[in-house]
Amino acid sequence: MTSSLWHAHGNAYLVAEGAYEMEGDGALEVERLDGDDVWITIRNPDLSVAEMSGNGTRIAGAWLMERTGSNVARVHVGERVVEVRRAGELYESEMGEVQVFPEEHVAGADVIRVIVGNPHAVVVGDPDDVVALGPALETHPHFPNRTNVQVARVDGPCEVTARVWERGVGETTASGSSAVAVAAATHREGEVLVHFPGGDLRVRLRDGRATLIGPAERLR
Repeated sequence: MTSSLWHAHGNAYLVAEGAYEMEGDGALEVERLDGDDVWITIRNPDLSVAEMSGNGTRIAGAWLMERTGSNVARVHVGERVVEVRRAGELYESEMGEVQVFPEEHVAGADVIRVIVGNPHAVVVGDPDDVVALGPALETHPHFPNRTNVQVARVDGPCEVTARVWERGVGETTASGSSAVAVAAATHREGEVLVHFPGGDLRVRLRDGRATLIGPAERLR
């Protein structure tokens, strides 16, 4: 077994080749390697499979770059390929297409559904409300496969503060795909700074696609 623990603003993932014991906010199971390409399966702590993770794919890219010495990595998750590039001390991830749906009323809240390869339910309001809204929306029948939940406050034209309730995990300090979902739900285009309790992530939105910029650090 070979594994290492990484984090992005406290959102921790175990990168594992072979058998492992779950720790942190999830695991990135390495299925195959080929040069600058890595194929992974993302597991939540409840062992369910996540279709996508912005922080997880960035961490997988950083892990592979550490191994190869390259400045680029392509992370394959299901049908999506996330290209991760070193950008100084940070990493830029091409997250691909983002779908934003009209606002709906669910469980007493006005919800904007966003798909970033995985499902999100964004509520514009007081981020502290995620404690109640997170579990209520995650398992609501309106979302048959469950959903990630974000409650976000718009601080300005290019700035948002949010808290996150991750599907199969609970509240986390930060989330990459959630940053993309929040930015797309509140701004649609341009560059948005998203503040999480664990730290800031930057999202660049253009023509329905997103680039995510943030850190990835090895813990051990």
